[in-house]
Amino acid sequence: MMIAVDLDTPANADVQALLLRHFELMRASSPEESCHVLEPDKLLERDAALFAARDGGAVLGVGAIAVIEPGHGELKSMHTAAEARGRGVARAILNALLDHARDIGLKQVSLETGSAEMFAPARRLYAAHDFKECPPFGDYVLDPLSVFMTRQL
Repeated sequence: MMIAVDLDTPANADVQALLLRHFELMRASSPEESCHVLEPDKLLERDAALFAARDGGAVLGVGAIAVIEPGHGELKSMHTAAEARGRGVARAILNALLDHARDIGLKQVSLETGSAEMFAPARRLYAAHDFKECPPFGDYVLDPLSVFMTRQL
């Protein structure tokens, strides 16, 4: 298997389909007031850089980063297709996002993820990449269903 991670766009039908799967899963898993997932179109509005992982032509996963203030970015819409989990897809996307963050001069990257057990693999991935829990950032507020994490670059 050869995973390639490159800049992509929600305008591509296969990427949009995976982003919609992610959106629907997140909305089904959390109450609306605690669910911070963005619709695919909103990623474009936020000028997020979206990366897609592919094996051949198949989209295996996606992830985005948006600048939220000078020097500070936020990871958004990290999702690996269920059928591709356990193959290193999320790690490859996260590494590409962190490289991109450095390339555009970010000094800090933060994220919000869920506190439920279904999000434990994501929290372990982030912790393995030096993300530490932190207070809410940006427009977020304290929420028992959210975990906030950040790291310096």
